[in-house]
Amino acid sequence: MPIKIAMIGAGSIGFTRRLMQDILGVSELQDTHFALADISQHNLDMVHKLCQRDIRENKLPAKVSATTDSRVAIQDADFVLCMIRQGGLEAFQGDIDIPLRYGVDQCVGDTICAGGIMYGQRTIPALLDLCRHIREVAKPGAIFLNYSNPMAMNTWACNKYGGVQTIGLCHGVQGGHWQIAKAIEGWAKKEGLISKKEKVDKKDVAIIAAGINHQTWYTKAIWRGRDMLPILLEAFRMHPDYSKTEKVRIDVLERFGHYSTESNGHLSEYLPWYRKRPEDIAKWIDLSSWINGETGGYLRVCTEGRSWFETDYPNWLKEPAPKIGPKNRSEEHGSYIIESLVTGRIYRGHFNIPNRNHITNLPNDTVIEIPGYVDTTGINMPVIGDLPLACAATCSVSARVQEMAVEAAVYGDVTLLKQAMLHDPLVGAVCDPEEIWQMTDEMLVAQAKWLPQYKKHIPAAKQRLADHVKNGTRVQLKTGHGAARLETKSVAQMTADKAAARKNAGAADKAHMTGKKK
Repeated sequence: MPIKIAMIGAGSIGFTRRLMQDILGVSELQDTHFALADISQHNLDMVHKLCQRDIRENKLPAKVSATTDSRVAIQDADFVLCMIRQGGLEAFQGDIDIPLRYGVDQCVGDTICAGGIMYGQRTIPALLDLCRHIREVAKPGAIFLNYSNPMAMNTWACNKYGGVQTIGLCHGVQGGHWQIAKAIEGWAKKEGLISKKEKVDKKDVAIIAAGINHQTWYTKAIWRGRDMLPILLEAFRMHPDYSKTEKVRIDVLERFGHYSTESNGHLSEYLPWYRKRPEDIAKWIDLSSWINGETGGYLRVCTEGRSWFETDYPNWLKEPAPKIGPKNRSEEHGSYIIESLVTGRIYRGHFNIPNRNHITNLPNDTVIEIPGYVDTTGINMPVIGDLPLACAATCSVSARVQEMAVEAAVYGDVTLLKQAMLHDPLVGAVCDPEEIWQMTDEMLVAQAKWLPQYKKHIPAAKQRLADHVKNGTRVQLKTGHGAARLETKSVAQMTADKAAARKNAGAADKAHMTGKKK
């Protein structure tokens, strides 16, 4: 029987088509019904037409429908995939620009830190509505595969309060795995262990990674039967690219003894040490790519990608559809999980789930990222044991911030929201408590239309801000655009390199598989 997959937030330029093509690359799934849903009719129509074209030109029996009513899409669904960005680019702008006025300089702002915490406040109510629809109208036992950030907070809320089995999916582990393979390759050539022409592929290096999403640590890396963890610091330091682009990750590797899954820019904003003084940020980042630490870099490339897609869309429809097949699948977990559950083929990956004594020195219920395998019996996750103490300490701090942020989002608790901000590593390193209280009020007021759970609290937040101005107690705001911010390109500027603009617009995630090509 054909399965039905609801794709929520399907107006996403890259994710929807990428995941659909991956799923259709499995022969047993080529008659799948894809039910696309998005609150933007305009965005949905564009992606729907592209998906129809892709299916038609590949001569596949799959069906694709579109609706602005997520409940309709979820009706009788076997799986629900989510890639929403609640509030869109408008809210994202506030996640970056408002904290910057208080000295909080973020590269991405989608996981923790001020931007990630507010992103969770917007997204969690929307996801809990989706969970209600899944409970009420999806097929019994339907699984919720979530790609939306903040990954850990969202997955935590859905499992605890949504009543739906929710698995969080991210490709950070794969990206770092590629980097480890390339770093080992360079080291092995220097040591004369492989020839100058030989390559080390990701599949040649067995890894285990464990932690929390975007703070997951490689606790094993085995190449040709050899433990490579003691070699990684030397291998990364000598790599011609990573030695320049991954300075934060290499510094943490030196001090912790373990490499982090997440990019230089991401990691720098989760820790209290690398972005707290504007004059020091430049020594830790590299502007050859936004993901290496550019201020507001992800907001910039997302904005550019959407602008280019809107302009160039007619050309996308005219070009030949990409060839769909098993050789053209990406490394995104979603299609492999669905394939394994349907066919029984075993798949091993790293997934985000609630901790149930899997990592023994992190609190239970924390959403952790660990290896697991999938077959027709379900998604099976092993016990990892203890994380190395430094890694566990860092994850524990972030997990408690996430826990407070989840509870604040569910109950509309302003005090708990401010306490989450207060305990965030970078926010706490930069701001004093009164600055944090005022920054949070400003973000609540600016994003009120996406925060239904705080509706009754917004007038009081406005009044507090007005009173500070009236009484002269308003904290002094910072000026400038951040320590390392680049100008967002116009469509005219992007026209100079149409291929790069097209690649950016079509990427499922702008950080897609960092390290794979190097």
